[in-house]
Amino acid sequence: MDKSKIADALEKCDFFEGLEKNYIETIAGLCQVRNHAVGEAVFSQGEPGEHLYIIIGGLVFLERTIDLGSRKGRVTIESLGPGRVLGCWSTLLDEAHVMMSTAICQEPTTILTLRGLDLRRMMVENQVFGFSIMEKFCHLLLERIQAAYGALEKI
Repeated sequence: MDKSKIADALEKCDFFEGLEKNYIETIAGLCQVRNHAVGEAVFSQGEPGEHLYIIIGGLVFLERTIDLGSRKGRVTIESLGPGRVLGCWSTLLDEAHVMMSTAICQEPTTILTLRGLDLRRMMVENQVFGFSIMEKFCHLLLERIQAAYGALEKI
C-alpha cells in the first residue's frame, strides 16, 4: 500500500479525522501495513506494547482474560472495525506499558501500525498538534472505559 492510500485511510479514521494534511502525510510515512488472518492476535494481554494500531479493513475483538477465583474466562470489551484505533497508549506518555487486553481478528484484517513514540515526538515538537491528539485520546479513553465497564457487567 503506497503512502497516499495510507494517508487516505488515516483521514477516514476517527482518531486522526480533521488533522491538517501535512500531519496526516507525516504520520502516513511512519506507518507500516500488516495483514492478519481470522483468529490471529494483533497483540496479546501481558505483552509489552509500543504501537498504535489503526484498522483499515476487517473486524477485531478487544478481549480481556479474567481470573476471579472460581470465575475464569474472557470478556469482549469492544468490537472494532475500519477507522478505529487501539493499542499502547502509554507510549504517548513515554512510559513502558504492558498490554491490558488481547486484540483478536474476527475476519481477515488489514491494520496500520504506528510506533507511539514516533507520534509522541511529533506531539512534543508541535504543541498545537499535540493538544489536538491528546484531546482525541481523551475521547477515545472515555469510550474504552465505558466499554470496559459494560464488559464487567457481563461477568
